[in-house]
Amino acid sequence: MQYAVEDAGIPTADRLEHWARAAVDDVDASVCIRLVDRPEGTELNQTYRAGEGATNVLSFATDIDIDIDPKPLGDVVICCDVVRVEADEQGKAFEQHLAHMVVHGMLHLCGYDHIKDDEAQVMEARERVVLSRLGYPDPYTG
Repeated sequence: MQYAVEDAGIPTADRLEHWARAAVDDVDASVCIRLVDRPEGTELNQTYRAGEGATNVLSFATDIDIDIDPKPLGDVVICCDVVRVEADEQGKAFEQHLAHMVVHGMLHLCGYDHIKDDEAQVMEARERVVLSRLGYPDPYTG
């Protein structure tokens, strides 16, 4: 875990790791989760995804094919400022939306995507299952 942002509402590293592991069925994997502020989120999104402004979560899957344990999956970067604003707009608790972003980012590292409708349905179904097991409601319902 890397905390590049000061936010009193961020859950413990153990909690974040619990969410991440739930998304990959507790497979022994190595992942860096970095929590950032809006300026860093904007810079990363522009540099690596040619996006405008900050986005809630970015995933960078490793392209290293190496047979070691734990297997390196990549990095997940979460912009806490964006997640907090989205949670407020959606009437959700920050922790609930943050858990969703951790799970969402981890699923991207595992090869899930949501660009095509059929892929989105598969990914969203997986998110619902994982978040339900963690005690959170369906993130896609009002």
